[in-house]
Amino acid sequence: MGIRFCKDGHLILIVIEDSEEITAWKMKKQRQLSKKKKALKERIKAATKIQAWWRGTLVRRTLLHAALRAWVIQCWWRMTLDRQLQKKWRAALITYAHAERAVVKLQSLVRMWRVHWRYCQVLNAIYIIQCHWQCHNCQTCALLRGHCVVTATHLQFHIEIINP
Repeated sequence: MGIRFCKDGHLILIVIEDSEEITAWKMKKQRQLSKKKKALKERIKAATKIQAWWRGTLVRRTLLHAALRAWVIQCWWRMTLDRQLQKKWRAALITYAHAERAVVKLQSLVRMWRVHWRYCQVLNAIYIIQCHWQCHNCQTCALLRGHCVVTATHLQFHIEIINP
């Protein structure tokens, strides 16, 4: 559209319409608008991809932290169970050692008592022999010679009568 003034001061309005130009101009505007919409959609799609990646990263990081915490707790629990098991083993070993020590002590006392009892029997036998020998009057005076052997299980005593 164009406006012109004449020499005599009249206004002349000249309207020229070209439908092809208007249509081309509208099409150009629509293309620009569709390009902007397309670019906006692509930017939104790219932003959505970035947001999804970031959310995934946060979720993976959270899961990793949770897994690490669970692993630490499991290690602590295994160590605690191992300590308890070692305490039980140690207590069982100490109980076993006390029982064995008591058995050995008891066996030693019984062996000592048996040796003492056997020694007392032999001593009584010697006293009896000496008493009978002193009371016995014989023509030849004989001598007594004794020999004692102590072993781990018993006591041996040998007495010999020697005639001069």
